[in-house]
Amino acid sequence: MTKFLLALHVLAAIVAVGPVTVAASMFPPAVRRAPATEAGSGTVRLLHRICRVYAGVGIAVPALGLATGAAMGVLGDAWLTTSMVLTAVAGGVLAAFVLPRQGELLDELTEQGGVERAGTVRLAMFTGVFNLLWATVTVLMIVRPGSTTGA
Repeated sequence: MTKFLLALHVLAAIVAVGPVTVAASMFPPAVRRAPATEAGSGTVRLLHRICRVYAGVGIAVPALGLATGAAMGVLGDAWLTTSMVLTAVAGGVLAAFVLPRQGELLDELTEQGGVERAGTVRLAMFTGVFNLLWATVTVLMIVRPGSTTGA
């Protein structure tokens, strides 16, 4: 059962978190380049929708991670606790800063016919923080201090 849960956890991370990190990274330059037409903003709207939908699907990643950690008997290990905290912070950054700012920029694009580069800089920074947090969690999941894998 542990291997099954671990496989689901890894697949959920790849399928859910991967698209969010890519789409969120593509959003700031895409919204800067987008023409003010409905067709021109289509790519930007699609990237925002990918981020929103896959963020919801991404809830499965920590849920499956907790189930896997419980099955492995490692819920009290420091590397897992650190990973859980970083995952929560990453989710908070996405929910509080990335997704709302994307929505604001979409509105600005629609209403004003474009966005200024300065308006996307903070979004790019928060997106980078989100991606860096996920990269750190990924490394912790692979290295797992004290693991029995010998890595």
